[in-house]
Amino acid sequence: MINYKTVNDNKCLVIEISEDFIIDNSDNIKLKDAINKIESLPEIAEIDFDTTALKSWDSSILTFLNHIKSHCLKHNIAFIKDSLPGGVQRLIALAEAVPERKGVRKTEVNRSYLASSVAAIGEKVVNFTKTSKDMLAFLGETTIAFARLITGRYKIRGSILMPIIRECSVDALPIVSLISCLVGLILAFVGAVQLVIFGAQIYVASLVGIAMIRVMGAVMAGVIMAGRTGAAFAAQLGTMEVNEEIDALKTLGISPVEFLVLPRVLALSIIMPLLCVYADLMGILGGMIVGVFMLDLNVMEYYNMTRDSVSLNSFWIGIFQSFVFGILVALAGCLRGMQCKRSASAVGEAATAAVVTGIVAIVVATAVITVLCNVMGI
Repeated sequence: MINYKTVNDNKCLVIEISEDFIIDNSDNIKLKDAINKIESLPEIAEIDFDTTALKSWDSSILTFLNHIKSHCLKHNIAFIKDSLPGGVQRLIALAEAVPERKGVRKTEVNRSYLASSVAAIGEKVVNFTKTSKDMLAFLGETTIAFARLITGRYKIRGSILMPIIRECSVDALPIVSLISCLVGLILAFVGAVQLVIFGAQIYVASLVGIAMIRVMGAVMAGVIMAGRTGAAFAAQLGTMEVNEEIDALKTLGISPVEFLVLPRVLALSIIMPLLCVYADLMGILGGMIVGVFMLDLNVMEYYNMTRDSVSLNSFWIGIFQSFVFGILVALAGCLRGMQCKRSASAVGEAATAAVVTGIVAIVVATAVITVLCNVMGI
């Protein structure tokens, strides 16, 4: 509770602080009332305090008194603190001894909606520019490391490469099998709905075979690896960044790109074409299930139609796409892992960013390769 009284012919305002002064929701109200009381008495020359009835207090009283003191300094009013408790006086003296640093206090800037939008766009552009520079620097370091590997100035040990290959291949087969088979089944079912109308259900084999071998097998394998292996790469490298293991490698003179990034890029680029072939087979198998059990096609009819429809060019295009996807997914995962900040939530954010970056890279690469193949006529 705060009371006010004036003495010395209204020249001195005494602020009586009684009972407890503890942080609560009325602190701002107390301060506003005190400021309004001071401003309502223009003849006041000094402010004193009466704390004889004060039982307990905390840091909120210091905030209250500092605001009162600042107001007194602006209006040339004497601030008398001799009657305050000894602990409060020492805290005020400590606050006066260590002045506030300029630029630390947050200031509210009133901006119009247009100005705020322009500022937000500018911030996004600056962040995009910084991210682009980091990506180019990372690609440059990876290229240099690959050149050192080719020229024999650096060798990757099998004890490092083989566990990564196993993680990217054998451990990924179940999910690749399931997704690819379901995608082939869905393609066949959707195609059959229209082809049955014309009595051309046999061309379901051509639809599934061309789609899976040329594009969908590589794309689905790439998306699966982006969500599974790319996120794992980002989490592994992000954890090492948080634990300062990457800094330890740099201190020992070991390049993190050569020791951590390059083996993962090579492993995924080697395995992705094999996973693509496996995904193609599982997708064709899914289409065959629909053709045989739903469209009453013979297994040999489906097989012969698929063989006649699929060309070797389509097969190599799918293999090439999967190779590119493997490099992109590995680079995205390693890049986000190396960019991981040192906090508890940063590893999860890095894994999420790796998945998003990998999938976006796959979609963009698919569009570019498709356009190039169309231009080249293959």
